[in-house]
Amino acid sequence: MPPLLVAYVGLVLLNLLGVGLHQEPLEWLTKPLLAPVLALYLWRLTRRGHPLVLAALAFATAGDVALLLSGAGAFAVGTACFLGTQICYLVAFFRQGAAPCLRARPLLVIGCLALWAAANAVLLPQLGALAWAVAPYSGALLTMAASAWVMGPRAAWGGAVFVSSDLLVGLGAAGVEFPGRPVLVMATYAAAQLLLTGAFAHTRTVQEVSNPTGWDAHRSAAPAAGAAGEAAGR
Repeated sequence: MPPLLVAYVGLVLLNLLGVGLHQEPLEWLTKPLLAPVLALYLWRLTRRGHPLVLAALAFATAGDVALLLSGAGAFAVGTACFLGTQICYLVAFFRQGAAPCLRARPLLVIGCLALWAAANAVLLPQLGALAWAVAPYSGALLTMAASAWVMGPRAAWGGAVFVSSDLLVGLGAAGVEFPGRPVLVMATYAAAQLLLTGAFAHTRTVQEVSNPTGWDAHRSAAPAAGAAGEAAGR
């Protein structure tokens, strides 16, 4: 792995240790560095960094710091910061051709709408004054996750894992606790950011993934490469 990804994995493991052992100094030492390390990795690999993705990671850094604090105000600020993250990712995916991709997958759109309605129906009554922040954020999150399909399986998994991470956050905010929930929140969040950033890190230009059926293009890449190699051999 590239050294920056090794550093990222190391920071994630240290952060999970801090979360699991309730060591706040270790959390403060590691969590604010996660998104910046991914941003530096993206910049070093692409030499331009995808401005929207860098902005998404900047918002994520601010949100990570806010969520290290306690209280409803900090949670609201963190949610607002991560709303910025989702909007940046969402605009980036739409620039890749997410609109035609979503039109071609009505069941995906319907499934995301159903999940948004069900999650909000269950969680919002428990969130009280925080409901005003969670409802629009969850809508942006699920739209981002659905749009991520335009860039293939890596981004699609990243969006799905991000949704699972924030569902765990929502459960905690609603007072639902179970063993290991905070560790699962951070593990899934770190995996989601790595998958989403990796999807853009391996896209040289925005125009190169303009095909709205990015998933299908990914699946057909290997057979196409094999056919080309066979032709060259002949």
